[in-house]
Amino acid sequence: MPSGMGNALEYFSAEEVERAGRYHRPRYVLLLVNLVLGLAVLAVLAFSWPGDRLDDALQRLGWAGAAAVWAAVVVVVLEAMRLPGAYWVGYLREHQYGFSRQSVWGWIGDQAKGLAVGLVLTVATLTVFVALARAFPSAWPLVAAPALALAVLVLSFVAPVVLEPLFNRFDPLEDEELAARLRGVADRAGVPVRDVLVADASRRTTKHNAYVSGLGRTRRVVIYDTLLAAGRPRELELVVAHELGHRRMRHVLKGTLLGVAGAVFFVVFLWGLLHWAALPAPSDPRVVPVVLFFGAVLELPAMVFGSALSRSWERDADRFSLELTGDREVYRATHLDLARANLSDLDPPRLLYVLVFTHPTPPARLAAAGV
Repeated sequence: MPSGMGNALEYFSAEEVERAGRYHRPRYVLLLVNLVLGLAVLAVLAFSWPGDRLDDALQRLGWAGAAAVWAAVVVVVLEAMRLPGAYWVGYLREHQYGFSRQSVWGWIGDQAKGLAVGLVLTVATLTVFVALARAFPSAWPLVAAPALALAVLVLSFVAPVVLEPLFNRFDPLEDEELAARLRGVADRAGVPVRDVLVADASRRTTKHNAYVSGLGRTRRVVIYDTLLAAGRPRELELVVAHELGHRRMRHVLKGTLLGVAGAVFFVVFLWGLLHWAALPAPSDPRVVPVVLFFGAVLELPAMVFGSALSRSWERDADRFSLELTGDREVYRATHLDLARANLSDLDPPRLLYVLVFTHPTPPARLAAAGV
């Protein structure tokens, strides 16, 4: 049991705890399987004869074509490996538990769009990486590090207006009275709100959510229409206050800057690794699966750090929402409703909680607020 829960599990029945665990445990197993198989596939492509054979076949494409195809092959192979498990967990079980409203073709369409985005970003990034290494053989880290950092920063700006609309439609909140109430919350929070948008999540799921994304002119608070349809304005005010807390404490900006720092660190790490180890040169397209393999390896400690930091930020936003609204009963009711609507894991395995949980558990959030 994660620390900080106190007796908050008493808010939930034994059946609710057991059902949530039954829903989530296969997802954790699949996460572990995908992690191990993903590293194994990357290692095979990066360091063994199948990768060498593929590299030989790509030589006739020239360095740019070979780098692009290498990146595309890795993305497609990893996606194909994960697809059966994703279908079972993300489609069949979501229907089994009454969450999914998608047809199988709708689900496939989302997977295809996600694959397309991954292909474009990965192919572009790694082809540019090889190009910079060829153009600046001895100084490529000095060029690649700021280039990758800039890419992370630009993506933070454009994702809300370019990538998010690929998966959902976003409309301004139409209920003028509710919009005025939420803007009143924003005024009390001292956070200027450019947009409060409603996402058409109900065509996919029954789950409730809200989030804040973007930087500068692209910052927005987004509310799922499923949450809006629940028709509880005071609870919605608390959820929005939580999201405004993230903006007030600049969590999105801080996360982006950490991403920028991580990009620079990764380039420096690659420079040392490729300089001292017997690995393909950064100007050789054969380096593409090597880069992706070590990126996946470094992602593991980064995931632990990122999850812990995210949980800390969520606790900060929880406190902010409670202080701003001053209503403990609404805070309690909101987190109980969200936990039940989303079938949140109420008592996850401790190790998995540390590794992958970006939010405190609902019992922990209730206990931390003393409600």
